[in-house]
Amino acid sequence: MISSSQPSAPYYGWRIAWTLAFTQTLGYGVLYYGFAVFIKPMEAEFGWGRAETSGAFSLALLVAGLAAIPVGRWVDRRGARALMTAGSVLGVLTLVGWSQIQGLAGLYLMAFGLGLAMAMGLYEVAFTVIAVWFHRERPRAMLIVTLIAGLASTIFVPLETWLVAALGWRQALQGLALMLALGAVPLHALVLRRHPQDVGMEPDGFLRNPHRPAPSGPNLSPRVAFRTAGFWWLLVAVAASRIAAGALGAHLVPLLLERGLTPGLAAAAAGSVGLMQLGGRLFFTPLTSRVSLSLLSALTLALHALAPLVLLMVSGLAGVWGFAALFGLSNGAITLVRSALLAENFGPQNYGQLNGVIALATAFTGAAAPLLAGLLHGAFGGYGVVLALLTLTTGFSAWAVTQVRPSAGASPARN
Repeated sequence: MISSSQPSAPYYGWRIAWTLAFTQTLGYGVLYYGFAVFIKPMEAEFGWGRAETSGAFSLALLVAGLAAIPVGRWVDRRGARALMTAGSVLGVLTLVGWSQIQGLAGLYLMAFGLGLAMAMGLYEVAFTVIAVWFHRERPRAMLIVTLIAGLASTIFVPLETWLVAALGWRQALQGLALMLALGAVPLHALVLRRHPQDVGMEPDGFLRNPHRPAPSGPNLSPRVAFRTAGFWWLLVAVAASRIAAGALGAHLVPLLLERGLTPGLAAAAAGSVGLMQLGGRLFFTPLTSRVSLSLLSALTLALHALAPLVLLMVSGLAGVWGFAALFGLSNGAITLVRSALLAENFGPQNYGQLNGVIALATAFTGAAAPLLAGLLHGAFGGYGVVLALLTLTTGFSAWAVTQVRPSAGASPARN
């Protein structure tokens, strides 16, 4: 006999997860990865330098980080439906405005809008939605979203490059705005719901039952979480790991060129990192039910620390491909490590606000890392010191993540 607590229809949360997988792919492809495609066409038209154009994207990332805390508070209190819909609309308007700019001031104004749109519509909010709708099935739901969205650069960078070549950069931006308007806006507005209770269910798809005990586990308010050492260790671990991602994301291709690789081979090696990230997410998710999350997270970050060390110590293509495999696998899993540790140790009720604080810290380390790597490269005439420091900072994050736990006396969430 089937328990009455089991739903007779597919759980609505899975519809939300697949919707977010699509809209995150679209959002990251258009709002995040697309910027790099438009740098050279804008420089050619306006005569700007690389520092001026890349500075606009740094501004967008900084705005996204600063907005993460108020955005997280909004999601925790009011849900993501209106926020993600508004963020998608803002993204559409920003892309249209970007297509009409006549100077650098216009680009930086659009970068501000781009940062707000990213804060309101990308992973930080999507992960909060998943944390609310799933408990035991959270790793699988998170995998669906991140695995599909992990293809964003693979799909959209070639598409955007073709659009720029075929239509020019201004009309290409208008085309991307149309995609976002027809894709993300209606799906966020029509599919998203605040809680499983809105559709008569509990997390993971159980039918509502007032006699069922509440799910066990922590559910800390921000005030209580901020008094635990575990939360700050998580913030430090994630922010420290972001240094390597930020530095190598900006400097990997020039680093490989300095090692003597051809431009084509350097691009292939850098591109393989993105493909390996998908593998990291596929490996990480099933292991969460078999291995301690703390141990699994530490091992993931240890691999992340080993990657720049391999690039530093192993010469030739063996070092390059060894780095690509280690860095890609671990970097893909780190996205899941952060969300899993936060939800497991501090609960889903205030996930958005807590995640926003961590996102703010990672925004600063991620934005500072490329600049610091460039300064060190100039000071020492190469990337050796950079790779050594990245090994140390990421190795520290592997240790820091083992300290993540709520305090024994932490109380449940309170207003």
